[in-house]
This record gives sequence, C-alpha cells and structure tokens, in this order.
Amino acid sequence: MNANTILEPTLRDILEVIKPLREDFVVRSEIIEELKYIVSSVESFRGATVEPFGSFVSNLFTRWGDLDISVMFLNGSYISSAGKKRKQNLLVELLKALRQRGGWRRLQFVPHARVPILKFESRQSISCDISIDNLQGQMKSKFLFWINQIDGRFRDMVLLVKEWAKAHKINDPKCGTFNSYSLTLLVIFHFQTCVPAILPPLREIYPRNVADDLIGERIVADESIKEICNANISKYMLGKPRATNRSSLSELFISFLAKFSDIRSKAADLGICTFTGEWQDIRSTMRWLPKTYAIFIEDPFEQPENTARAVRAANLDRISEAFQMTYHSLIMANQIRSSLIGVLVRPQIFSFIAAGVPVGNPGYGPPHYQSIQQIGWPMHSPPQVQRQIHNSRQERHANYLTTRKPENFRKNSRSQVESMRLEKHPNYFTKQRQETLPDNSINQRTQSYPNTSRRPKPAVHHNAQDQHVWRPKLDGKRTEGYTDEFQ
Repeated sequence: MNANTILEPTLRDILEVIKPLREDFVVRSEIIEELKYIVSSVESFRGATVEPFGSFVSNLFTRWGDLDISVMFLNGSYISSAGKKRKQNLLVELLKALRQRGGWRRLQFVPHARVPILKFESRQSISCDISIDNLQGQMKSKFLFWINQIDGRFRDMVLLVKEWAKAHKINDPKCGTFNSYSLTLLVIFHFQTCVPAILPPLREIYPRNVADDLIGERIVADESIKEICNANISKYMLGKPRATNRSSLSELFISFLAKFSDIRSKAADLGICTFTGEWQDIRSTMRWLPKTYAIFIEDPFEQPENTARAVRAANLDRISEAFQMTYHSLIMANQIRSSLIGVLVRPQIFSFIAAGVPVGNPGYGPPHYQSIQQIGWPMHSPPQVQRQIHNSRQERHANYLTTRKPENFRKNSRSQVESMRLEKHPNYFTKQRQETLPDNSINQRTQSYPNTSRRPKPAVHHNAQDQHVWRPKLDGKRTEGYTDEFQ
C-alpha cells in the first residue's frame, strides 16, 4: 500500500486534535480582557493598550499555544518605543500588579532577553509572554496571517511541523534548537522552492524591509504597508497564468523533510532567505557577515536579523537526524497508522488520537463551548463572520478558494479576490462579537458535523480540586533569556 494512502488521513487526524476550537479563541480573549483591566489599574501604564501578537494573531497556534501580548505606549499617534531600561522598569511594575491581583502562576521576569519579557501562566493554564512596544512582532504576525490567503495548506503545514518538531525536541530555543518562528519560515521557504511554487518570494508581497517602514504615525504606516500587501497579494493570485501545485498535504510534508534532511551540511555555506525565496551563499551576502551562527534563517521583515540565532552548532546533527529519520519512516511501504503517528507527534498527543475520546471542554472556558468545530479569522465584515461561524470549519476562510478548487480559482473567484481587503486583524473575539453569536449557533454547527463527537480530547487542565495537571504545551522548563516568536 502506498504510504501516502495512510499518511494523508493520519495527518488530518492529527490536525483534528491540535487545531484550536472556538473555546480556545474565547479563553485567550478572556485573558486579554483581564490583562487590560490590570494594566489600566497601574498609574504608569495610563493610556497604554494591550494588544496580542504572535501565533494567536497569525492563526498559527495550536490548542496549547502560548499567548504573546504587547503593551503599547503611543506617543500621541506616532510610533515610538521605550528604551530597554524603561521596558524593564515597566515590566517590574506589571509583575507587582499581577501578583497583587492573584490568579497568575509561574511568574518570571526575563530582563536581559533581546526583548525584555514577563512570563506567566494564566488560571486557564495558558502560558503568556508580555513585552513592551513590540510593534514589529505585531506586524510580523499580520504578515503571516495575510500569507494564509494565498494557500490554506500553509497553515496546516505549520501546525504539523511545529508538533512534529516538538515531538523530536527540536522546537526549543532554550535548548539550542529552532523557535516556532524559524520553523514557520522553513515552511514558507519550502512553499517558495517546491515545484511548482505555492508562495512567491516575500519581496513580491512587500518589497522593502518592514522594520524600516514602521515610522511616523502608526495608522498611516499600518495602512500603507497593508495597502501594498493587499495589491501585491491580489496581483499574485490573479496575475498571469502559472502552473498550479496540487500536491497533497502528505506529499508536501514528505518533500519538506527531504529538503532539509541535509540542513547540517548546507548550513555551513548557505542561508535561508524567504525574502528572495532562495538559498543564499553566506560569504557573498554582505549583510550576514561576519558569520557567527550555526545556521542562518533571515527574518524577512527585520533584515538582516537571524531568527535561528539560538540554534547551537552541536545540535545540527540531531536536527538533521530528525528530518532524515522521519523521512525514511514515512516513505516505507506497508506502514501502519500507529507507527506513523508515533514519529509525528508527542506521546501525549498520540494517546489522545489513539484513545478516540470525544472532545469536550479541556478545562477552561464556558461549558457551552464544548464539542464545537473550529472557527477562523476571515477578512470579512461582521455579518459575513457570523454566517461563516454557522456554516464553515476554521480553514474555510479566504484561502479556501485556493486550497479546495485551485483549477477553478481564476474563473470563479476573481471578483471575490478583487474585493478582498487586508483588514486589520480582529486579533481576538471581543465581547461584542461574542454577544452577536446566536444562541443556537453551536447546535447548528454540531449538527452540521456529526463526527465532532469522535474527535479525541486534547487534555484536561485541572482536576476537581483545581490542582494543576499536565497539559501538552512546552517540553521542559522555560529558561531566562530565550523567547519563542517575534521577540
């Protein structure tokens, strides 16, 4: 039997477990609202705003993903940033406020990271990182969200790759391996360099270094960047005819593993540049010199920063071995499903899939959010969002056009793409949006997808006595000086 015949549905089963449900969006929204209240109670934070970024905003988070928060201080309407010492002092004050408020666990102040952060865990067992004036992180998150419009397979690949990397312990910057942002860029690079290409070089979406353009009035800078990206994404999707990549998710995953199996040997001479969509010779790329890193994955939005600067040379062999071993395991004939799952996910996730336990509330959120399908971040008006919540799964937003019926995209969806705008990301469900959801929306969604009850239950966060129990999020203790995404 062809290995892909088993691998494709296996990958879909994994996605069913790790993709966030509506309750996962809602619980993070509740955390943000509570943090807004706490921040507003601190005198030195008067006028500051609390804004999420990272995988939550880019819609690339799993059920157990962290929540990144930036507290923004506006100099009037102009972009500004506090100095590092000022950021450290502000985070110390916020730390005191969180302790006084209570309900937050594992509070840890990391003052000497590249971006000072405050780490903690919410009462819902969500790990949170707070930074100050992280506008660049917010913009990177929006870019990744916009890239989802081009092809929906991108999001699925990112979620699968991050879970696979955690299973092989190579998604842990504090231990000298990849952070999640670097893994996301590897997926982008793979989609740029596969044949036919799925994604363009990122310079075709935005031709400049984004970090250099975050100046002046914030609303003007945001709108200018958004308008350029909107025009270029539409141009790419509606431009001259090009070959369509119809590879399945399993084929893309296997070719991803093959492409980076020799990453150890390539890393000595070549860097990964998603801005150009090419491997680039390190010695001839002046902005990367002098070479001081084990591997170079350039940040396309903050050039020439290296997103993989935490990767240690001693770990490159182990990273390459993870790619090679998984690749050979997946292409073997006569595969059985359990063996495939075993090399793709952590043991705890494996047990959820194997158990086939009905999905319920994983220990947080209102009880009426149980057993519902995912929702997405469509770039549409609120009424359209409500209709999609009634009738569609999470992946069925703008990129549904390209992922499901690529051969009909140009003929049938031109007017939809032309009218599509890169709206400012909704970031999270506000209370107002939650209140607009009809009471019967959950029942309608559950009836539309009767197999929901078969979906494995991810994890329970607390027992009856409110004691903390294991939930699959981080492998090991978080260590000072290391951050994950966009920090």
